[in-house]
Amino acid sequence: MNEHNHGEREAAATALRPSHAARAESAAARAAALSRYVEQHGSGNHADAVWKSAHAARVAAQALAVLSESAPDTAADSRCARNAAASAAQASQMAQLVDDAAEAAETAVAAYQAALKASLTAGAAAGAKHKGTDEQLNAEADAAEKDAVVAAEHAGWIRPGETVPAVSTGVRSPEVMTMLHL
Repeated sequence: MNEHNHGEREAAATALRPSHAARAESAAARAAALSRYVEQHGSGNHADAVWKSAHAARVAAQALAVLSESAPDTAADSRCARNAAASAAQASQMAQLVDDAAEAAETAVAAYQAALKASLTAGAAAGAKHKGTDEQLNAEADAAEKDAVVAAEHAGWIRPGETVPAVSTGVRSPEVMTMLHL
């Protein structure tokens, strides 16, 4: 690789980072809010859902922390956004489980489907072929993340303007970072 290509790649990574970071931050905030929702609304029968949603929020927070602590790298940044979105989808699934018997089951299903779509589109944007550089895939992932937030609000899982709960990233061992593909 010559120096010119390296400079172009750094410039592209710097230009694309705000999109990946905003998507990762939104997904991590969504996962944290969903974890709180599951904890508050789950019954004794939902202990597993509470644990899984808390774990999902922690993994999303780890992905966001890695992104914020590293130099711009389009492939790595898009993987962080993908990991945060996947974790938020897991937390959404747990919120749907808590709401399953409730009157809000239909909006819970729609919110989970929107979260799953956000995860899948973030995965496509971070995929091996484009590695976070395809503008169209990034735009689709950005739109899907916004849709997931709106659907979670509609389901009553998160409230606009509400403070996002702090989530500890826990211990970030090399094994966990490898598992997250970081």
